[in-house]
Amino acid sequence: MNIEPLGPIGAEITGIDISRPLPAEDARRLARAWYDHLVLVFRRQPLTDHQLAAFSKNFGELEISPIPEVLKGGAHVPDTPEIAVVSNVVVDGIPIGGLGDAEAHWHTDMSYLASPPPGCLLHALVLPPDGGDTWFTNMYLAYEALPASLKTRIDGLELNHDSSTTSTGEPRRGFQAVTDVRQAPGARHPLVLTHPGSGRKALYLGRRLNAWIVGLPVAESDALLDELWGYCARPEHLYRHRWSDRDLVMWDNRCTMHRRDAWTPGAHRTLHRAQLKNMTL
Repeated sequence: MNIEPLGPIGAEITGIDISRPLPAEDARRLARAWYDHLVLVFRRQPLTDHQLAAFSKNFGELEISPIPEVLKGGAHVPDTPEIAVVSNVVVDGIPIGGLGDAEAHWHTDMSYLASPPPGCLLHALVLPPDGGDTWFTNMYLAYEALPASLKTRIDGLELNHDSSTTSTGEPRRGFQAVTDVRQAPGARHPLVLTHPGSGRKALYLGRRLNAWIVGLPVAESDALLDELWGYCARPEHLYRHRWSDRDLVMWDNRCTMHRRDAWTPGAHRTLHRAQLKNMTL
């Protein structure tokens, strides 16, 4: 197994066959690499959905993604319910997956839940000719870049993570538009997360839309959030993944954020996604 760092976040893994059951030592080494690099990239992996699920289970228990309940159109793979479909493909007027083809803004997956998934995996099956790149940012580095005075200011503060919209900004089914961020539905999490595996501190922002720092006047919350967000997407914190057919990318959802570029409407893009309920390594 070879582990090649990709920069301030991410590593490409080669020399290992992830379609087969992994020896325990290889699984432990990958888990360590995941903690160290936050994003792991496996190029051109022709996995079945059962193989994707089996590989993902090396790192913890899988859960059934709530995409069908909260997004317009989302779906699971019929015989592998742990695998969700992210796609803009429409068949007979019905989307086969969620999130369409628009840009997805910077976000942490499902931070609006009390227990967000600690890790997620994405496998590319159909790609557009261009666009649809996924960007990742290192939230350890975002926190470490904060001035000491700002770290002190946010210590102990909580953020409400709005659940009424998707990462593309569309309203979720069954939710009303938020007119007062102090009343937005969602979960509350500390602004600073201590990673249980690495022990490092990360800035934990989820997404910007309808976010509110609990207890602050809205104007003060907005100003502080705008200041914090200014540290997140700095070029020196980023990795840009240009997808190739059958790439598998996995990220630690606790200390990264990600976004995706839009692509030409009508060009098809389908990826299959697994998420962890917990991490055992």
